[in-house]
Amino acid sequence: MHTESRTVPAQRTAVIRATLRRAELSTWFPAALDHVAAYLRRHDIAPRGFPFARYHVRSAHRFEVETGFPVDALIVGDGTVQPSSLPGGTVVVAWHIGPYDELGEAYEAVDEWLKDAHAIRCGDAWEVYHDAPTRDPHFACTEVVQPCRLTSELEHAARR
Repeated sequence: MHTESRTVPAQRTAVIRATLRRAELSTWFPAALDHVAAYLRRHDIAPRGFPFARYHVRSAHRFEVETGFPVDALIVGDGTVQPSSLPGGTVVVAWHIGPYDELGEAYEAVDEWLKDAHAIRCGDAWEVYHDAPTRDPHFACTEVVQPCRLTSELEHAARR
């Protein structure tokens, strides 16, 4: 598994949000992404990257999830599709190739990288899906992106 750190810019997004149980995610995602894509087509807005999902854990069995696409345009939304954003700054990224139900390995790689770098999480992670869901899941390429603060950034902030 390849893990790396990088700096990313903040990114506007067009998303649909829901609070779901883990078992509901696989059926909700395709319909939600289709709805966001249709909204963007209707408004002549091109996605500026791959689809993503960001999870905010709310309890042991429920997630607040948002899924959609990065965009350059500031969108208004339609009651279902809403404007949102992904944060900029330092992130650690783990690349996973394989079925989505094995993504836990990428999150474990992120945790190990954070521990080794003496870094801390700064917000919730998101997943970037580089392949269509119809592709053979054993070759699906997914990035797990975790915002973080590196030890050097923490030390610099403490000196100010």
